[in-house]
Parts: sequence; structure tokens; C-alpha cells
Amino acid sequence: MSHTHLISAPELQRLMQAGAPLMVFDCSFDLADPERGIADYHAAHIPGAIYAHLDRDLSAAGGPGASGGRHPLPTRERFAAWLASVGFSHGMQAVVYDRNGAMPGMRLWWLFKWLGHDAAAVLDGGLAAWLAAGGATAAQEETPRTPGDFSARAPLRPLVDTARVLAQLGQPGQTLIDARAGERYRGEVEPLDPVAGHIPGALNRPWMDNLAADGRFKSAAELRAEFDAVLQGRDAASVVHQCGSGVSAIHNLLAMELAGYAPAALYAGSWSEWCADRTRPVAKG
Repeated sequence: MSHTHLISAPELQRLMQAGAPLMVFDCSFDLADPERGIADYHAAHIPGAIYAHLDRDLSAAGGPGASGGRHPLPTRERFAAWLASVGFSHGMQAVVYDRNGAMPGMRLWWLFKWLGHDAAAVLDGGLAAWLAAGGATAAQEETPRTPGDFSARAPLRPLVDTARVLAQLGQPGQTLIDARAGERYRGEVEPLDPVAGHIPGALNRPWMDNLAADGRFKSAAELRAEFDAVLQGRDAASVVHQCGSGVSAIHNLLAMELAGYAPAALYAGSWSEWCADRTRPVAKG
């Protein structure tokens, strides 16, 4: 049985002990210090895990991308080639984790779904949960693997672009949910993008609210009640998730799926792409 959303530390340990075909990816990343994640990885990581850098590996990194914004999506073809180059193959279970509340790891989880690979799961609670379960760590560089056979298949998650969001703005067929912290959503502060505020009509659900005190996701029932309160009767099928650069938005996307909603769309360019054109409307408050 494959894991498609979350996997617990004991479940991952059992898979590893059984020799199941899998790859583990460490996606630790700090927006304020982009090289801290790889330093943390070199200090301690789950044995066998390879490091996936948000800027260099999980984004277009200066090349042609599938979205705009601060963290533009790589093209499906380029990212599938990267996965194959690090040893990933069809038939493997992918497990992603980080040290940041699962926020950067969400990008890789979603990329797997976008490339048509459903057997991808987030380690619930991240490295802290792994350590709490008695998991070992390694500090050495991992031996490169033989390239795999992975290639892109039909997407399992929808992606929308700025033109679509703009065309549907204010229409009942689109409900934007912004995953940024409340003060950024309201436009009180903006540490990363040139314009403060939010897309008009967007609702706010900070991604951190999906986690319990121990760093794991809240129960399905809790998440359902909280997203019902955010939606206030709006059609969940109309939801498009966004944030600052399309990364933390996926935290809400996964949380809604855990709560029993059908998969929703991602606006990967998010606020950073939206506000790059000063003719687009901006709301505050």
C-alpha cells in the first residue's frame, strides 16, 4: 500500500527496515537564510535522504519555468529529469520532510503529484518526529544513486496561472485562499515582495494553523471544521490556493485533502507574481 498524503515516523521506519523501494528527500529551507537548510542536512539527516534545495532544485532557478514569482515552478520535463538523475524511478515511494513545519517539503510533495506520481507522502512532524521515534541520523554525504527511469505522466493536481485568476476574480467559480501570515495578508508588513496586501477577495488561512502543538497535522475533524469556518458556505470545489510564492499554499492544499475535500487548484505564481504587475488590483485589511 502506498502512502499518498502523510506518513508517520514509525511507518517510514518499517518501510526502510523491510527494504521497500523508496527515496527520502530532505527539503529543509530557511527563506531568510537560503543555505541554512543544506548546512542542517550536512549536520544530521535521515540515513539515505538526499537534499532538495528549494531555490536550485525545486524551482526554475533562472531557467524557463511553468510559473512566475519568486519560486517559479520548473517545467514538468526538467523536474522529471532531475528526479531521474538522483535515482528516482516509477514504482518507488517518495517521502519528503524538513525542519520547517513541512512548509518547504510541500513543494516537492505537490511536484510529484503534478508529475503524475501519487506515491508521495510528507513525513508528519518532520525530522523532530523522526528523532522522537528513535530514528537514526547520518551526517556523511550520501553515495549518488544510479539514475532512475522516472518520467512525467498525466498531472494529478490542477495548476492555474495569473490570467485564469484575473479572469475569474470576483466570480463565484473561484475562491482564493491565501496561506500567508495574517499581517502579510492584511498588508501591514511585507518582508519579501515589493507590494504589500493581498489579491482582492482572497480569504486568509495561515498555513501554520494546520499544525498541532507537536508539529504534526491536526486531526481530519479539526481541519474540516476550521476550513468550513474559512469557506463560510463557499463551494470547496472553487478553491484556488495561493500564498507569497506558491510554496506554503500547498500546506493548505494538503490540509484540505486530509480534511476530506477533493484536491484543489494551486496558483503557483501567487502574490509575488500577481504584484509584479502594478496594474493588477491590490486589497489591504
